[in-house]
Amino acid sequence: MLSKRIENMNPSVTVELTAKIEALQRKGREILTFNVGEPDFNTPDNICSAAKKAIDQGFTRYTPVPGILELREAICKKLGDDNNLAYTPDEILVSTGAKQSLINGVLALCDPGDEVMVPTPCWVSYLEMIKLAQSTPVSVGTRKEDGFQLDIEQIKQSLSPRTKAIILNTPNNPTGAVYREETLRELGALAVKHDFYIFADEVYEKLVYTGEKHISIASLSPAIKERTITINGLSKAYAMTGWRLGYAAGPEKIIKAMNSLQGHMTSAPNSITQKTAIEALLGSQEPLTAMREKFDQRRQYIVSRLNKMPGITCADAKGAFYVLPEVSSYYESRYKGKVLKHSADLFEFLLEEANIAVVPGAAFEAPDNLRISYSNSLENIKERMERMEKALGLLKP
Repeated sequence: MLSKRIENMNPSVTVELTAKIEALQRKGREILTFNVGEPDFNTPDNICSAAKKAIDQGFTRYTPVPGILELREAICKKLGDDNNLAYTPDEILVSTGAKQSLINGVLALCDPGDEVMVPTPCWVSYLEMIKLAQSTPVSVGTRKEDGFQLDIEQIKQSLSPRTKAIILNTPNNPTGAVYREETLRELGALAVKHDFYIFADEVYEKLVYTGEKHISIASLSPAIKERTITINGLSKAYAMTGWRLGYAAGPEKIIKAMNSLQGHMTSAPNSITQKTAIEALLGSQEPLTAMREKFDQRRQYIVSRLNKMPGITCADAKGAFYVLPEVSSYYESRYKGKVLKHSADLFEFLLEEANIAVVPGAAFEAPDNLRISYSNSLENIKERMERMEKALGLLKP
């Protein structure tokens, strides 16, 4: 009955887990969450005030599909100031979240039979977006020992005559890796030489720590820029997950195609959110600094705390707000007559025994790991870590 493209697609594990946890909470279970990939901060006041002003002015009607000109101009200014990227408003598309910008790009560029490389571990939706385009995802592994940096040799080995694109996510969800400039230059050179595109998902760009610097790959040369579609949004940096606004920047012909697709799917993004986005991008950035400092404190604590737990190793995270501890030493442990064989079993164990929710690493192509989000207060993180260690003490690593 269902289409083959839908039958070939796996549901979002993170969305399903969120629904499951909410159902348990409604039944009275006190679940402490490590699974949600959204800031725990409120949207800054200046942004909320811009929304109220838009409502008061009656800015509640349809807008042009690619977004209002004033916002696209603000995005151009932001890209120039922050990323050393020069674009015109005709090279910008505003969408209902960064996720929509990305799927617009994949559907606009990729055909059945095309191959799209994805460095893994990776965000859960990348592979499914590629499959929806009836293209083939090609996983390119990264290693914890290398800080989950891009493996250029693996990428070279994965190239084929059918390679159409690569999806690049830096800072990375779920590893927290921030890709180095020299590696990005090598990847860009490969894209130019072999004529494939780069989808650069930069939604975590403002959340970078330890002196690292975010580099937009499109800024490295005009030739690389011609093959790059840069994706970004307001959800993570500005604590605006529910406002749903993202954007794409790229060659005008590709952006125009993405715009045509969006015109038949969702049309323009929310009008009020577009007005708030202008304030977010061009207004005071002080709230971002305060949020980033708190994220950094949490990051340092949770990496250190996890590495002190028996049987767990956790690579340092340089960006975003996730860590990806390796927990495979607990596989084959027995608890209440059941053998814990994989990350999904360990997820269920921690949910049942400790009332904490993580995400099985298998959802991110990391079967030996769990993804833990530190987008919560330091006090709550400390409590969750205590619960986790106490529960794991019932098992033998």
